[in-house]
Formats: sequence, structure tokens, C-alpha cells
Amino acid sequence: MAIETLKSEITGTVWKILYEEGAVIEAEAELMILESMKMEIPVEVEHQGRIQKILVAEGDPVEEDQDLALIEVD
Repeated sequence: MAIETLKSEITGTVWKILYEEGAVIEAEAELMILESMKMEIPVEVEHQGRIQKILVAEGDPVEEDQDLALIEVD
């Protein structure tokens, strides 16, 4: 199995995390929502897998290209 690193595409704030570590997540599902300039930007996983580690918490500031989570893909 491979590990996929989910990265932020924007500078903003983690508004909401929708899954917990260890959860199985489907391809193209929203893992979390970032907020930037009063807009909500969903962060989607590319492949089905298990959430190995979430590297941020709700309310954390994030930079563009920052690692957000590690997904163990099937």
C-alpha cells in the first residue's frame, strides 16, 4: 500500500475536519474544509483509503502546499 500526502492548495484556515484518523474514506470524498477570504474550499482525497494521520486541527492556519493529512491508499 502507498501513502498519499494531501496538501493545501491555498493559504487559509482549517474550518472543519469531516473524518477522524483511522476512518476509511472513498475516492473524491471531502476530508476537510478550508476557509480563505470568507470562501469555503473543500479538500478532497484522490483515492479510496484509510486516514493514517491528520496533520492539522480545526482553526489552524495553513499555507499553500502545506501537508494536511496522510492517506494509506488501497
